Amino acid sequence: MRAVRAAARSARPAPLKILAIVLSKLGNGWIYPLLAAAILVKWRLSGLRIIAPAAVSAILLHGVYPYLKDWCGRRRPFQAAPELPKLLGTLDAHSFPSGHTMTMVGVLTPVVMLWPAATASAVLMGLGMAWSRVATAHHYPSDVLAGAALGFGVGYPMTEWTVRLFG
Repeated sequence: MRAVRAAARSARPAPLKILAIVLSKLGNGWIYPLLAAAILVKWRLSGLRIIAPAAVSAILLHGVYPYLKDWCGRRRPFQAAPELPKLLGTLDAHSFPSGHTMTMVGVLTPVVMLWPAATASAVLMGLGMAWSRVATAHHYPSDVLAGAALGFGVGYPMTEWTVRLFG
């Protein structure tokens, strides 16, 4: 809880509060069409070899994670410590694992594997999403770490499989 309080304090200045909210809202799904468009601009139709495993990873992850969240049933930090500000609404009831971080890492893993020059941007995006989820008091650090592990655990083999199958 100490780490959540520290992250929430880091988002008190108005610009950082806005950043935390915008990053979290982009993670609701808005970032992914923008990322796909950026890939297509750079790679044209051959960018589909990056987009396909990223999309399949996201689909697979979202097929499993609601059940995992319900099974774990962990309360969100702002519920456990009502003094923490709730900066935005939630998409589901439970905290563990972070679906935003899970999806971001699950999508960015194929991007990095197949477009290594995007690594720095991908790391910034993943860290930004993880920070925003803790700073908005929606998740504990362990939630975002578990989400990242799940995302990588699906994104990596999905990309390996896709590359082996389709080249």
